[in-house]
Formats: sequence, structure tokens, C-alpha cells
Amino acid sequence: MNLDEQDPFEIPIDGTLDLHTFSPKDVKELVPDYLEACREKGILSVRIIHGKGTGQLRQFVHTILQRLPYVATFYTAPDASHWGATIVDLYPPN
Repeated sequence: MNLDEQDPFEIPIDGTLDLHTFSPKDVKELVPDYLEACREKGILSVRIIHGKGTGQLRQFVHTILQRLPYVATFYTAPDASHWGATIVDLYPPN
């Protein structure tokens, strides 16, 4: 069985999204869906782990975040992972 044939699995909504376990083609829909699910659960500060690598995935995530009206702010993590993770602060749902 290849990955395309597998059943979807549930991602824990706990405020941390590790993109290492996902295909880059899924990120465009995954990030907004995950952030909306966090807002629904009252989680308004989210850590997105994208890794350091070449920086392309980080830039792609930042481009997505810039377009979402419920993102209050985002910045690279100030801890030891800095360039490998982005912290996203969300507006609460209306």
C-alpha cells in the first residue's frame, strides 16, 4: 500500500504542528486548517515546526500566514530552534 491509499489520520490539536511528517504539497491546506482547529479549541499561540533546511518551507509557511485574517502576528521561535520553528499568535474566533 502506498501513502496515497492510506486512510486519513487525525492530527492532535495541541498547539504544535510538526511539518516534518507531511508532504510539502499538503502544507498549503494543512496550516490554515490546523490553525482554525486551534482557534476552535481556544489555542491562540501555535508553534509550527518547519525545520531549518534551505528556508523554502519556512518562507512558504510565512507566505500562508500573511494571507490569513485570523493571524495576529508570527515570528521565528526565540528559543534554540529559532529558524526551525515559527510561533503564530491568533485572534480568537468571533
